[in-house]
Amino acid sequence: MDQAFNVDDIAPIAVLIDELRSEEVQLRLNAIHSIPTIALALGPDRARNELIPFLQDSVDDEDEVLLALAEELGRNFEEYIGGPQYAHVLLGPLENLSAVEETLVRDKAAESIAKIAGVLSPLQVEEFYIPLLKRLSQGEWFTSRTSSAALYAPVYQKVSPALQEQLRKGFAALGADHTPMVRRAAARSLGGFVKTLSKQHVLTDGLPIYRRLHGDDQDSVRLLTVEDLITIAQQLTPQEIKEQLLKQIRVTVSDKSWRVRYMAATHFNELAEAVGVELVREELIGQYVQLLKDNEAEVRTAAAGQIPGFSKLLDREVILARIIPCVRDLSHDTSQHVRAALANQISGLAPLLGREATVENLLPLFLHLLKDEFPEVRLNVISKLQTVNGVIDIELLSGSLLPAILELAEDKSWRVRQAIIEYIPLLATQLGKPFFDEQLGNLCMSWLGDTVFSIREAATINLKKLTEVFGVEWARVAIVPKVMGMGQHPNYLYRMTTVQAIATISPSLTLPIIQSEIISPLLQLAADPIPNIRFNVSKALEILATTCGSTAEGREFVKQKVVPALEQQKNDVDADVRYFSVRALQKALSVIGMSG
Repeated sequence: MDQAFNVDDIAPIAVLIDELRSEEVQLRLNAIHSIPTIALALGPDRARNELIPFLQDSVDDEDEVLLALAEELGRNFEEYIGGPQYAHVLLGPLENLSAVEETLVRDKAAESIAKIAGVLSPLQVEEFYIPLLKRLSQGEWFTSRTSSAALYAPVYQKVSPALQEQLRKGFAALGADHTPMVRRAAARSLGGFVKTLSKQHVLTDGLPIYRRLHGDDQDSVRLLTVEDLITIAQQLTPQEIKEQLLKQIRVTVSDKSWRVRYMAATHFNELAEAVGVELVREELIGQYVQLLKDNEAEVRTAAAGQIPGFSKLLDREVILARIIPCVRDLSHDTSQHVRAALANQISGLAPLLGREATVENLLPLFLHLLKDEFPEVRLNVISKLQTVNGVIDIELLSGSLLPAILELAEDKSWRVRQAIIEYIPLLATQLGKPFFDEQLGNLCMSWLGDTVFSIREAATINLKKLTEVFGVEWARVAIVPKVMGMGQHPNYLYRMTTVQAIATISPSLTLPIIQSEIISPLLQLAADPIPNIRFNVSKALEILATTCGSTAEGREFVKQKVVPALEQQKNDVDADVRYFSVRALQKALSVIGMSG
């Protein structure tokens, strides 16, 4: 009995060892993912004394196995080894993983160490975590020093003032490391570290580290300091920002590397909010205009994306005097990506300017962008018309809007055609029924005959949405006859579209319309020579049964019309038709039976 017990006792760890030695990566991965189960089988003591030391020696493996191990150890694994009082035991294997070559593994190990730091007591932090942090920070290889940067912030507020001073010095050393990869890691983690510092230490320690990294000779380090600048600015008063950071803001915006300027442009609104309205008006407008006029298209694209957000912080007169001239220039930019970014954001200025200024300043730009040679630019303007509609009458745009829509509707790229279809219901809401029927009704029907299936599918969904916008009565007159007429078309694709359109639209229609307009042509298609059409009819009948089954009249309709058609279809020569008709018949019978 004892002997058998011992064998069982050894089994979990032996199985793990076997699987981790397997030549197949997938088996080793599975073994790593099963370590919580194995730890549970071993019990807390043996998990601590046998499993963790074994895992600590298992760092010579494929990167994906090590990544899985780093992840598992950070998933509250301390619960399997006796609770938080033993959580420090997990630091051993994770320390080894923090020094491996693969960045993903190191980052995941550091993330797991930071999670474990959250459950360690101040005593455990002092006894186990701080020595680990020192070993990593002073490691011979840059890999361990890189990992250490993210590990300062999680414990800074848990330790004594004397240790806090050591941590500040340790982080400063990383910021001055001779290896660019370590300085990059320090720049990436500085924001998080600064948030844990007191105001006094932000000024005495945080700022010098930031300034050193901000002046780094590698642009890959400098570009990461843009977010640090925002974090530090959030900790300071406007006066302190003026005294301590103004020079750095100016230098960042005019950095010789376009990648740094691009980062500044991407985060400009966050920076503006952090420094406060007064400084925005005094200083940042000039910096922002500089970015909008940058000689690199990527920087102008990023800056254009910030236009409405930044303009919210300005007075209307300032927007008209400083921002609108730049917007005019950007609308004629040589880069299509800049114009597309502008087209996506320009409508956000309308609510800030009001009706008159929008008509005078923005309307000509909307009309110009709607005629742009690149489809993405035109699409972006159309997709954001909702914002403009609240300020000016969309009729003012309709003259240019219609040609732009018609051109996009026939674009050679089917993705562009699909995108414009998705905006049609929105435009319909804004343009109203008469304009829509006159100008866009036929266009919506023509998409049903597109050569690309995705367009035909999007077109049927579009008709359903339009039914919801304009109402069932409109659908009965404007849509249903045209859709059903396509069911007689000699080309099977048109007939197929009719069936699919019925399946999509019928849940939005009423029973009288289904009875009078839809069921007869649909049942004719149930005898179509093409099997694909016949089994799609079965699917459509299943949807009709579900849609109509909620009322007594509907259930009667299902019984009289749907069930007999499906009974006939289940004897079809084609196997697919038989399969779908049997499935639909079961559904139809359950609808009648359940409620009958």
